[in-house]
Amino acid sequence: MSTQTFKETNEELYNKLMQPDVISGSEILLRSLLLEGVDCVFGYPGGAVLYIYDAMHGNPDFNHLLTRHEQGAIHAADGYARSTGKVGVCIATSGPGATNLVTGIATAYMDSVPLVVITGNVMSTAIGTDAFQEADITGITMPITKHSYLVRDVKDLSKTVHEAFHIASTGRKGPVLIDIPKDVSAHKTQFTYDKKINIRGYNPTVTPNKLQVDRLVKAIEEAKKPVILAGGGVVYAGAHEELLEFVNKTKIPTITTLLGIGGFPSSNDLWLGMPGMHGTYTANKAIQNCDLLIGIGARFDDRVTMKVEGFAPNAKIAHIDVDPAEVGKVVETAIPCVGDVKKVLEMANQKAKAAQSEEWIEELQQMKRDFPLKYKDSDNLKPQFVIEMIHETTNGEAIVTTDVGQHQMWSAQFYRFNHPRSWITSGGLGTMGFGFPAAIGAQKGNPDRLVVSINGDGGMQMCSQELAICAINNIPVKIVVINNQVLGMVRQWQEIIYDHRYSHIDLSGSPDFVKLAEAYGVKGLRATNKEEARQVWQEALDTPGPVLIDFVVEKHENVFPMVTQGSTIDDMLMGDS
Repeated sequence: MSTQTFKETNEELYNKLMQPDVISGSEILLRSLLLEGVDCVFGYPGGAVLYIYDAMHGNPDFNHLLTRHEQGAIHAADGYARSTGKVGVCIATSGPGATNLVTGIATAYMDSVPLVVITGNVMSTAIGTDAFQEADITGITMPITKHSYLVRDVKDLSKTVHEAFHIASTGRKGPVLIDIPKDVSAHKTQFTYDKKINIRGYNPTVTPNKLQVDRLVKAIEEAKKPVILAGGGVVYAGAHEELLEFVNKTKIPTITTLLGIGGFPSSNDLWLGMPGMHGTYTANKAIQNCDLLIGIGARFDDRVTMKVEGFAPNAKIAHIDVDPAEVGKVVETAIPCVGDVKKVLEMANQKAKAAQSEEWIEELQQMKRDFPLKYKDSDNLKPQFVIEMIHETTNGEAIVTTDVGQHQMWSAQFYRFNHPRSWITSGGLGTMGFGFPAAIGAQKGNPDRLVVSINGDGGMQMCSQELAICAINNIPVKIVVINNQVLGMVRQWQEIIYDHRYSHIDLSGSPDFVKLAEAYGVKGLRATNKEEARQVWQEALDTPGPVLIDFVVEKHENVFPMVTQGSTIDDMLMGDS
């Protein structure tokens, strides 16, 4: 939320915050966050941030949610950011508090999620002395942040916060870290807040080169087998409406990457599904046989391209991306369009015309009919059935978060999304433990939406302590555990690639998830067959507060299609379905 918008919607509070009072660094921090439009901060206190937490005491304007682990805090901030489009904020103390954030920072960095991460540090005079709970968090996180600040002077604090939000939310979005020594948070100075911002050397390319956009439009008119590969950049740029207009004008079949899901409606006839290792048959075949591939806000990740040398062998590749470093990084690019995805598509839509793609579309439609996603039904409870049931009962309108593994792929395949920011998952880093706390953040940012957290029984145990804050704060997330008592994706690889040599994947000693939920004060339910699944899921939907549902599913189910590493994406294992 911009400062201007904040002023318009909260004029009385804005005027109070802008008073030039002499206040502490901690109070400056809280004021600055409020002026940036922050409505919820996730965090965990400790010695180096006690002045900051003391400033929160009795402050009715500042909303803080106490998680049970720093990793839970940053994943919640991440889920909040992905689902709202705002900057997520979390706070942790120095040393272990800060280092517990590292996985979450890397998760956000890989997926271009805007976060401002605030850490405390030891006294300025003790920095570099190996003081108690000291860690060089700016140095540790340098490769996984967009920028880092170590604030040495309290007079720089409000300016630093303002810059951090600007950097995090512009260009290719990402996490920014602000490290505040304890004495800086205690020192006092007069509060000032400059609305103008000018960061030397930071000027992201937003407006595209018109000549390159014209080249793209011309290539589309000449193409007979064009395909769009839409990635997370479409969602983050808020360009879903522009993409739909672009597709309607050009008649180009469209594929959405794992992070691009929801950026183009799955109900559209021109949607082909997800590409890559567990992509649909039609999406992968379309890429391999197209003559023009238009990447839009997608970075051609290795799980999409698989064997790069054999990727889209017949295609001229165009790439639209706000980050010039991504263009040509993985695949040879003939038409580079650097700029904000929304602005590029707006410019392209002014001239875009239909491609010569009628026969191509019919060929792909027939392929969709011949090779749909399916699975072999049985009397046992199948995970795919659970995902289909959740989709049907929510009409595809829920915000869905996932952990990483088989359940993530099944959710991407069998829950059909028509809206952006409804699919929250860790793509680039593949972080177990992400899904559940991310759902808490998504629910805080979207209190009127249904939020469903789909987890494996492995990842659920990595941040299960956050059940406490769901119970205490009555955060009504519906927590689904796809329980196959095994590290499912690892088991699948060991079965297919390592000749059934199963090594250290048995999770049969996991806790009773129903009892675990009840121990935290959350309602717990269990299903072991289809009839029970329908009953307990409906009960969960009818329950106003948080509910955990333990779906005990078939242990040996695999995710198909599957492309093994070293293969091209059209060399798919289809399973026995």
